[in-house]
Amino acid sequence: MNPERFEAGLEMRKKVLGAEHVERSLAAVSDFSRPVQELVTEYCWGEIWTREGLEPRVRSMLNLAMLTALNRGHEFAVHVRGAVANGVTEAEIQEVLLQAAVYVGAPAALESFRIAERTLNELREQGVAVK
Repeated sequence: MNPERFEAGLEMRKKVLGAEHVERSLAAVSDFSRPVQELVTEYCWGEIWTREGLEPRVRSMLNLAMLTALNRGHEFAVHVRGAVANGVTEAEIQEVLLQAAVYVGAPAALESFRIAERTLNELREQGVAVK
């Protein structure tokens, strides 16, 4: 493991997903799951998310589309929260999901619309401003 890249990843992960979420996730890590959490933090967050080629809001929109295509509901909800933190608007989330519906299928997009709406409502209830 590269400690500098891991720390950069941890910082970016907390910035996008919220420190509380990340700390809760890492506190729940078992000896079995520790390697994958370290891998994700170091490479997804420390190597890719810290690159200058795309703004974090664009990376968030890409993640929403890809997670819709993969039908990964739990991770999708996490990244809806991250997208809002990165300045992605509700209208942009809708557009991403409409685009995904055409390219990956309506059932996957319908599920993502349900998850996104529920997550956006939860954020509003928590006092988070959703644009």
